[in-house]
Amino acid sequence: MTSVLFRSKALAGSCSERTITISHGWKMIFLRLLLLLVFLPLVTPTCPEPCLCASTLIDCTAKDLMHNNLPTSFPPSTTKLYLNHNNLTSIPNGLFDNLKDLQVVHLWANPWECDCHILYLRSWLQWQQNRSFYRNVICLSPSHLQGRIISYLSEDEIISTCQYWYCGVALISQMCLFIFLLVQAVLLLLVIVYLRRIRRIAKEARRTVTEFDEREDTWSIHSRKGAD
Repeated sequence: MTSVLFRSKALAGSCSERTITISHGWKMIFLRLLLLLVFLPLVTPTCPEPCLCASTLIDCTAKDLMHNNLPTSFPPSTTKLYLNHNNLTSIPNGLFDNLKDLQVVHLWANPWECDCHILYLRSWLQWQQNRSFYRNVICLSPSHLQGRIISYLSEDEIISTCQYWYCGVALISQMCLFIFLLVQAVLLLLVIVYLRRIRRIAKEARRTVTEFDEREDTWSIHSRKGAD
């Protein structure tokens, strides 16, 4: 009888331990699910507006994107990026640098301006193994580079365009400086003329005072002689 009672207590203890273990396991699973739900939005990359996203594909086709409203970043896991049929004239420096899994970017049908701001895109294109895929990424301006493939442009051609731009700015600056100096010269001439006029008026006033004093002295002398 004693052995049966002992076995019953042992069995009850074993069942209680199993129940505690199962309960602890469910608590750990629930806690992990809760942490996953809390931190999942922080680690899941969001789709940049106004693009459409599907897995690692980002589609920004025909979204009227320009340099000022282009997304500043894309999910690091992006493998394909569609930027074609927009109004892009250049790509911001470093936009593609953090996309290590990026395989291809669709860039055609954009009005690319091949000036100083195109240097980053040209450099990025030249590092791509499938450069022939980007043969339809061409310059729209300036006129002497219109229709040229961006990845095949030489650095000197782009820098010469930058120099033309700098020369234009320098010419405008020189013209503004010349106008400023001319205005200063006119103002200085007006000040000199005004000062000479003031001096002439002051000289005439002194002469008038002197003549008045001489007449007063003469009148005083004649008055004394008449009194004598």
